[in-house]
Amino acid sequence: MSGPLSVEIRSVAELSAGEGAQWNDWARADPDLSSPYFRWEFARTAGPICPGSAVAVFKRDGRVVGYYPHQRRGGTIQPLAAPMNDYHGVIGPRDLKPSMQEAARLLRAPRFAAAAWIGEAPAEMPRYSSVVSIVPDDGGFDAWYARRRKAFPKYFKDKERSRRGLDGAFGTVEIEICLRDHALLERLIIEKSEQYRRTGHHDIFSCGWTGQVLHALMDSEGEDGFGASMAVLRVDGRVVAMEYSMHAGRHFHLWFPVYAQEVARWSPGIVLTQETIRLGAGRGYRVFDYGVGVGGNYKKYYDDGGLVTVEGLVARPGLTKALCDSASAVVGLVGRERARRLRTSTQRRWSVIEACETSWTGRTSGALRAAVDMVRK
Repeated sequence: MSGPLSVEIRSVAELSAGEGAQWNDWARADPDLSSPYFRWEFARTAGPICPGSAVAVFKRDGRVVGYYPHQRRGGTIQPLAAPMNDYHGVIGPRDLKPSMQEAARLLRAPRFAAAAWIGEAPAEMPRYSSVVSIVPDDGGFDAWYARRRKAFPKYFKDKERSRRGLDGAFGTVEIEICLRDHALLERLIIEKSEQYRRTGHHDIFSCGWTGQVLHALMDSEGEDGFGASMAVLRVDGRVVAMEYSMHAGRHFHLWFPVYAQEVARWSPGIVLTQETIRLGAGRGYRVFDYGVGVGGNYKKYYDDGGLVTVEGLVARPGLTKALCDSASAVVGLVGRERARRLRTSTQRRWSVIEACETSWTGRTSGALRAAVDMVRK
């Protein structure tokens, strides 16, 4: 690694077609960057919509060695399209691009936040594995399913019963994937918002711009089949499960699922996921990605081993000391382990609110709702 690092901050629109091609070449060359989140098309589409968006162009000796699309929220730098961005990091050659600490230092933000960073990062930050299903070229879906069923026979027999139950309870059961249907997407956004409110989570779609990003990605097209689409499960012509996904190359990222509670006994969401893998494998997709392995116990049955991601916050020294002092006070009041869980939960909730809400009123309202939910719990 030669030469000191420097950075230029540019808007997405200022990058040339040649720079976009270089961006994608680097993403394709590194298996860790195969997710659609690392494609130029994702930044090109989301950037004009996300408030405070920009691209950090890192250089060594005047030569570009990495791109990092991001957004600013006051003194915090977050991944572009956070809190919806499931993977992030600098796109560039591994031996030349900056680490998380170097990127944070060059960008000179009081806080540099990451939820699922891929790349070099401080050793003390917590690591979480992503969950992926990997369909082999030899044998395809049938070979993959036989392997998972052998590992977890009870679970998959139960899901086979769920599918038979659906077929027996309704006249027709239809499943389609890769639909570019904006009406379906808008319905999913409404139902997902209701789910967030019902479960006490911050409604990430109430701010407006997040839904606009999903609609724009559905209209976007790019290299290697980059795009976004809907999968849908219908019974007797009625939609009972949907999922919004993004894809590029052989990578299919399962993103936003919803299903109707009245048919929950037949596991419609899982039936749709399994059928998405089967139908998607037939279209040439080989990696089906669920994101970081939190928020769904069912994911362990489908996990063939993903990437190690990093969650953390790089703060300026003065802020770090203040945060540590506050954390020590919390530990003294509630105990170390409970304090750790409380701190992690609070930080994640605030990161979502901070990312979504660009106004003081919106952030205050979100913080008050979060405080009420924490007291109830």
